[in-house]
Amino acid sequence: MKKVLALLLGLLLFLGSPLHVPGEENQFEDELYAASACLLDADSGRVLYGKAEEEALAMASTTKIMTCILALENTADPAGTVLTASREAASQPEVRLGVHAGQQFSMQDLLYALMLESYNDTAVMIAEGTAGSVEAFAELMNRKAEEIGCRDTHFVTPNGLDGSDAGGEHHTTAADLALMLRYCIRQSPKAEQFLEITGTSSYSFWDRELKNVYDCVNHNALLSMMEGTLSGKTGFTSKAGYCYVGAVQQGDRCLIVSLLACGWPDHRDYKWSDARKLLEYGFENYEYRDVFDRNFRGREIPVADGRYGDFPGEGSAFTTAEFGIPEEERSLRLLLRADEQVEIRYDLPETLEAPVSAGEEIGNVRYSLKGEELAVYPLYASSGVEKKDYFWCLRQLWKWYCGRQ
Repeated sequence: MKKVLALLLGLLLFLGSPLHVPGEENQFEDELYAASACLLDADSGRVLYGKAEEEALAMASTTKIMTCILALENTADPAGTVLTASREAASQPEVRLGVHAGQQFSMQDLLYALMLESYNDTAVMIAEGTAGSVEAFAELMNRKAEEIGCRDTHFVTPNGLDGSDAGGEHHTTAADLALMLRYCIRQSPKAEQFLEITGTSSYSFWDRELKNVYDCVNHNALLSMMEGTLSGKTGFTSKAGYCYVGAVQQGDRCLIVSLLACGWPDHRDYKWSDARKLLEYGFENYEYRDVFDRNFRGREIPVADGRYGDFPGEGSAFTTAEFGIPEEERSLRLLLRADEQVEIRYDLPETLEAPVSAGEEIGNVRYSLKGEELAVYPLYASSGVEKKDYFWCLRQLWKWYCGRQ
């Protein structure tokens, strides 16, 4: 009966009122339960909405998306890799698979247990099997976070249990957490395997001795609540509260939502309400537009001391700034709200100094939105211009003189 009531409460929250967005700036912080939230465009990595998205907070088991992707990237054959439970792994607190020291499992099976049931002991087994120790694996996690552009994230544990070391407390931000999932589903060479694991609704496996069978059920309720859900991970500790990160694909748009400190017991379903509000807002208000400036046909730029013609003082030298992209390939599709206007700025010099080589980069065009640079395209000289120096003038005068004789 308790499970039925909890499910009904979750559905009521999920089917609650749509997100109210006053004005153009979407200031609806008071309508979200989460202390920190981020809505990210999975393709460009642009933050579409944020609420305290740069605030450092505990992240609980959402940590495990990084554990999973690093294990996949550093294991050539997860199905054929056997991991043995250490005493440290066996001593991990709930939620746990219940391994005992010396027990063996396939790495692939443990990855499903990690992402579907969020078992803490499997996270330690995976970390030790990948890097040799939890500490060495945490170094891999922090290195990867820096590589993908996380700005305020520090990993101490592979399972998200609260901890600290010389580098600080285990934490991230909503913006960084969304970036991590973007890497997992879009940029990692193991993205396909990650999506296969995290999109699975249930999974069963045996230990290597074939003595025990284990059944796992995916706790990402968004898989059944929202069309197009690709992946996601829940989390909870008494410090972090309820957390969530998930990705949804609808048509040509893929959005990622991340939530930190989204309620404490007995409010475990707040995260589904917040996720729905943010994702529905994104899909209802953002569409792709091609903002590439096709009206630009090149710009002539004078070249000082440039050679023009065959006689000193004859005409003015110039070249033309143009794109190095074929016209049929010129496109810049961005996910934008109807009221958002992209600024286009051409950075080109008034004049150039000879010599100028054909194909030389002489400027660029910058696309930005509200001060945030979105794309930069170089512009190149269409033709070369030689320098009209003293010796060239003498040679031309001599040719002229000889031609008169």
